[in-house]
Amino acid sequence: MRKEVWFGLSILMAIVIAIVVLMPSPENITNGHLGLLMLALIVVTIMLGFPTAFTLMGMGVMFTYLAYSHLPMQTAIEQTLDLMVLRAYSVMTNDVLIAVPLFIFMGYLVERANLIEKLFKSMHLVLARVPGSLGVATIATCAVFATATGIVGAVVTLMGLLAMPAMLKAGYSVRLTAGAITAGGCLGIMIPPSVLLIVYGAVAGVSVVKLYAGAFFPGLMLAGLYVLYVILMAKIFPKSAPPLSEEERRVELPPFAASIKDTITNKAVPGLISAMKGKRNADVPFTTLLQHLMVALLPAILFVAAMGLTYKVVTAPVITVDYGLQEMGGFSSFDGDSNLYGGGLAEPEGAEPLGALGFDTAPAEEAAEQAVAEEAGEAAGPPPTPAPSWFWIMLGVGTVIMLIFYTMFTFARLEIFKMLISSFFPLAILIAAVLGSIVFGFATPSEAAAMGAFGGIVLAFAYGRLNTDMMKESVYLAAKTSAMVCWLFVGSAIFSAAFALLGGQEIINAWVLGMDLTPVQFLIMSQVVIFLLGWPLEWTEIIVIFMPIFLPLVNHFGIDPLFFGLLVALNLQTAFLSPPVAMSAFYLKGVSPPHVTLNQIFLGMMPFMGIQILAIVLMYLFPGIGLWLPSVLY
Repeated sequence: MRKEVWFGLSILMAIVIAIVVLMPSPENITNGHLGLLMLALIVVTIMLGFPTAFTLMGMGVMFTYLAYSHLPMQTAIEQTLDLMVLRAYSVMTNDVLIAVPLFIFMGYLVERANLIEKLFKSMHLVLARVPGSLGVATIATCAVFATATGIVGAVVTLMGLLAMPAMLKAGYSVRLTAGAITAGGCLGIMIPPSVLLIVYGAVAGVSVVKLYAGAFFPGLMLAGLYVLYVILMAKIFPKSAPPLSEEERRVELPPFAASIKDTITNKAVPGLISAMKGKRNADVPFTTLLQHLMVALLPAILFVAAMGLTYKVVTAPVITVDYGLQEMGGFSSFDGDSNLYGGGLAEPEGAEPLGALGFDTAPAEEAAEQAVAEEAGEAAGPPPTPAPSWFWIMLGVGTVIMLIFYTMFTFARLEIFKMLISSFFPLAILIAAVLGSIVFGFATPSEAAAMGAFGGIVLAFAYGRLNTDMMKESVYLAAKTSAMVCWLFVGSAIFSAAFALLGGQEIINAWVLGMDLTPVQFLIMSQVVIFLLGWPLEWTEIIVIFMPIFLPLVNHFGIDPLFFGLLVALNLQTAFLSPPVAMSAFYLKGVSPPHVTLNQIFLGMMPFMGIQILAIVLMYLFPGIGLWLPSVLY
């Protein structure tokens, strides 16, 4: 029998033995003990392979009936069914869950748009001179693609088909290859738009918008730690991640670019401009040169546009509104005859001007001219605000970077940039549009998810992958996954209601509070428990079953549920990287060469699981990593 099976059976036996030892005798069992028994049995049944959602509902209904067993049978049945219907209805009317099927649909569309192959190749060429370049490119590709899809199985499977053969062929160790692919593929459950954060927000009543803003930098930090580990491994153990050969780094140039490189210069912009002036070959159309020149100048155009927009924003005049006391009786705002109300200071008709009667009117005329000038100045608007010094520093630094960039911008780099335009930037624009509209308050998560789904359709159409079969498959898979999530919520709601009804929550609260823990000690204990739960259970089960148990204690200890949710999201990365239910390992094993064993994949994942623990510690020591952006934006 396999070691993984023995490991799973040993955990089952430990749970069963703990139930037998810790449960009191039948005559001393209370409803609270029944609640704890239900909690233990749900873990056992899930590990035995029973469907999670329907197991939760079945256990909840059965133990709810036991809680009402002291009532007449008809009343107990009615109360149990009423509870089940009401909890299911409350879940189905949760507006937050509308975003789940839309984000899942967007993920399946992006997955089928066939972007990942181009994305991996372009990332591989961009990072060719970095130590462990294939591993770094794999993690970067996984991070971008997982952010766009959020589907761990799809990312790990596709990257296993693309990156694993390339990394093994280049001489990378099996462990580092497997660890980079599985860890990178799991980033989608942390980096927004993450379905996990939506589920946690719905369970905990925390704003999904704030969760997305808070998870942005921790997700980038985790990806950065993965990249740093691969680079260090390539430096310390070169045999585990050997550098790429010159042949693998070489980029094929189109004939016109090769001709310009040989006859004029290897620099893209000067070469294209010189070729357009008349030194070009006769077989190179002018439009081709112009198109490539516009592509080459695109970074400079975007830089100028960004700095121009920034200048307009930072120099916008400060408009002040005077809400002080106003003089009553003024009717100057009326259009038409100013003498409509017979202003007492107006000169009567036919009267001689005061100047003709010997009065000196020069001071009055000067005052009138000054008033007219002031009114003209007010009509023109307040003067613009001077640009702050940081803007000019940014402009200078950006200009220097642009000059260095174009000094090193060869035709080979132009070809790589074109590959990025066709693979990375469409995904980046889609992600930025979805997350930006959520984080900056332009749209709700549901509206942004709808926009992302439409963007996925546009991407699939632009890459020629949109057809009836592809759309039907994406809709079917999205509906199937969404139904699973929604049934999990229904089962969780019924289970949580039964658990609270039996008094299990009160027993756990009393037990935890009786330990007289500080908030820090409780935070450490809860994260250790969640880490251990990640071994036998998946993140969905942990969120819907155990978060309702932790959340009352979180409020009692005065811990911000937003911060707790970010720690949980980082912690639940381990659910996909810890045996025996490390689903990413099984996804990768399904597409790996025969000589790659499951134990090698598990061993490769262990260092990355340690990095996740380090990320949790850093997040705890420096909470601003997750809380700074929400505090600035909201």
